[in-house]
Amino acid sequence: MPQLPMATEGLFPGFEQLSVAAGGGIRIHAVIGGNGPPLLLLHGHPQTHAIWHKVAPALAERFTVVAADLRGYGDSSKPAGEADHVNYSKRTMALDQVAVMRKLGFSRFDLLAHDRGARVAHRLAIDHPDVVRRLVMLDIAPTLAMYRATTEEFARAYWHWFFLIQPAPLPERLIEADPAAYVSEVMGGRSSGLAPFDPRALAEYQRCLAQPGAAHSLCEDYRASASIDLEHDQADIAAGRTIAAPLLVLWGEQGVIQSCFQPLDEWRRLASDVRGAALPCGHYVPEEAPEALLAQALPFLAEEA
Repeated sequence: MPQLPMATEGLFPGFEQLSVAAGGGIRIHAVIGGNGPPLLLLHGHPQTHAIWHKVAPALAERFTVVAADLRGYGDSSKPAGEADHVNYSKRTMALDQVAVMRKLGFSRFDLLAHDRGARVAHRLAIDHPDVVRRLVMLDIAPTLAMYRATTEEFARAYWHWFFLIQPAPLPERLIEADPAAYVSEVMGGRSSGLAPFDPRALAEYQRCLAQPGAAHSLCEDYRASASIDLEHDQADIAAGRTIAAPLLVLWGEQGVIQSCFQPLDEWRRLASDVRGAALPCGHYVPEEAPEALLAQALPFLAEEA
């Protein structure tokens, strides 16, 4: 299991950095630290595991924390997309993370996931119900519900959903022209601007999106969500498959999930044990409201399954 120089060492003191073979030639980059039961953290767009740096130390006091970069993001592998986008489906991305946790010796674990990572966590909990003990998802409603309920307000706020799914190579070319500006302008265009972000974390997001293949991988993630992922979600509904693990849903009261959707209602259609609340922040919950997140997540994760 090769170890790499710690690009985010200052953000994750005491954590170890790993590159884990997930199968099929894919390597997943992660950091690991702490003691206790296993907890997997999954980030969103256009970020990396660095999003967790404000909450990881507190979580590591109670858990063995694994903060991973999704396939296509951070320092994880970035394979070229396939014609049907299957290798960036949330099913495939979930399998990556299950393989990583098994390689680390964890056959069952808790999940805390934000944005794109929460969509991977949704699929992981459906496809691998014996693996997930408890699940926390941050600032998303179900992908299928969000596409079906698209309004002008949502389309304007989440314009990137519709930009990134355009056929290659148009969005890739535009992102690759200035990846640092894409990161800072997309993230800075939300409710809180760039103020919540540690400059070291922001620099890490910009470094990673500038890597060869990163813009393409990011687009493939979204192309899969607008195609094959919707097929998988529809098949779940038709078959009556739901999330078995207890689910905590948290979202920003200043964000689009709050203004455009009823997240608890939507998740209660897909899971039997759902609770949640809005937090005093926008979209980037772990960086905007780390204390509020911990106040909700830690008691939930401490409960017996």
